[in-house]
Formats: sequence, structure tokens, C-alpha cells
Amino acid sequence: MELEVRHLRALCAIADAGSLHKAARQLGVSQPSLTTQLRRIERALEGELFLRERTGCRPTPFGRTVLGRARPLLAEMAALVAEARAAAHGPRLRIGSTASRALPGWLRRLHRRAPETETTLVVDVSANALLRMTAAGQLDVAFVHEVEGSPLRVPDGLELRVLMEREPQFVSMSLDHPAARSAVVALQDLAGDRWTVDPSVDGEWDGLRRVFARAGLAPQVLHADYHTAASLIVSGEAVAPCQPTSGPRDDMAIRPLLGDPLAVRLLLATRPGEHAEVYEDLRASYREAALGAPPYRAWLRREGSALLVA
Repeated sequence: MELEVRHLRALCAIADAGSLHKAARQLGVSQPSLTTQLRRIERALEGELFLRERTGCRPTPFGRTVLGRARPLLAEMAALVAEARAAAHGPRLRIGSTASRALPGWLRRLHRRAPETETTLVVDVSANALLRMTAAGQLDVAFVHEVEGSPLRVPDGLELRVLMEREPQFVSMSLDHPAARSAVVALQDLAGDRWTVDPSVDGEWDGLRRVFARAGLAPQVLHADYHTAASLIVSGEAVAPCQPTSGPRDDMAIRPLLGDPLAVRLLLATRPGEHAEVYEDLRASYREAALGAPPYRAWLRREGSALLVA
């Protein structure tokens, strides 16, 4: 078997994810298929690339050598493709982002600034995956959030600009939840509730677990994607952390948490010296989304946030 680019991409995905299960999910393949592919690659290279452990996979010394050669090759291939496409189709801006209410306004402003530029968007729950894609030349910019206490793995060669140093995370609940009658909710008021969290969002579950531990709480946790979580919340089966720009919604209450125990840092990643102009458009779009969410607008005014200054 001859090695192909897809094989190198699979090896890097396994190393970055730390497990075959997570890597398979990122690559959009089944875990058995990825396991089979890894065995074929190891046979072709005549050496074991990863140690399979109960908690996941980690590269062997031989695997680290192969990965050290594979990553520059993938980056060069991505750059070649990007440059060829740009030459064939004209200017293009490839944006990556975790979910955000600022995205529609950001795209609108970018198109107004440069209507001749083709803009594409990739939304992913994994901030680390978006950063890797930006470093590899597959994306031009990435707007990501970093959960407090769970630093992102920022590849070498990226430039970061901070949009919000500390964005508080609010909580969403059903309209008839007793805590919804309060303007601000304490974690202890939700101690008897089930919480839902998406474990595929980098750092979210770890961050929530740390906050529970500090508060001396151990609520039941349900793992679910965004759409399933919304159904559980509306029906009163669970509560969940949410972005302060969320809402307003007719079927859900969104409230700040007392003391702001949950927070994220909002970052824009680019390669050095590239696409600096898109930051101001993002800042204006985020401000627009923030002021459109009454609970967050009130929070920003209490804090005297510079974001309120146009």
C-alpha cells in the first residue's frame, strides 16, 4: 500500500484527538474503519505508530517521527490547493467559527467591505480543530471560544486577537422553571436539575465539572448535541449553559449566573500579518448581537464594558 494524503491526515487526527473514537468523529468515518486504516498504514510503514491504552491513543517514538514529517507535508499540500484555487477563482476568504450569534452580521459586513471576495464558512464545535485548519492553510481565519480553565492547543504560527477576555456564560431553562422568576440565578438554585452538555465542544464539560466542584454540587449530567439539548430544556427535563448572546426565545428563559462562575475567552486566529481587517467587522457584529440580547446588554452595562462603545 502506498501512503496518500488522506492517510497522513488520519494519523494527525488520531494524534490530535488522543483517541480513535474522537478522531473518527472529526474525520466523518466509523471507528472500525479508522482502526482498519491505521493497521494498514502501520503494516505499510512496518512499525507501530500508536500505543492503544484504556484512556485513548498516544504516539510511539516511531509515530512521533512520522507525525513530524507528516504535518509539514499536509500544511504544504493545503497551501498549494488554497493558492491554486485563489488563482483560479479570484479573492476568497475562508472563515472557520464555533457557533455564534455574531456570524450573520460578520458575513454581512465582510461582503459589504469586499463584495468581490468569495466568502466561505465552516462551523465546528471543536475550536482546536478550527485552529489546526487555520495553521494548515485550510482556513484563513478562525473565530473560536476558549473555556476558562481549559486552554486551547494553539498551533505554532498563529496570531491571536482577543475579542472578549471573559465572556460570561448564562443558563437556559424552561419558562416555567422556578428560577426563571429571578433576574439572576445562583448555581445552588439549580442543584436539583439535570444539566445537559455537548462533550464534543472542547473544554465545555471539563469547565462545567470544575464549576460544580467549586460549588460543592454534583448534579446529574446528560450528554447531548445542541438540538437535543434545546428540546430537553424547553420541556423542563434539563438546564444548560449557553452563550449570553442567545435569544430572546418565546419558549425558553435565559438568565445570568450569580458571580459569573462560567466564562470563555473569545479569540480570532489568523496567520501572522494576514486578514487583520476582519477583526473590526467581527467586533462590530459581536456588539450588535450582544446589544440585541437584553440580559447580556444589562450585564455589559453593569460591568461598564468597553464593548458598549461603538
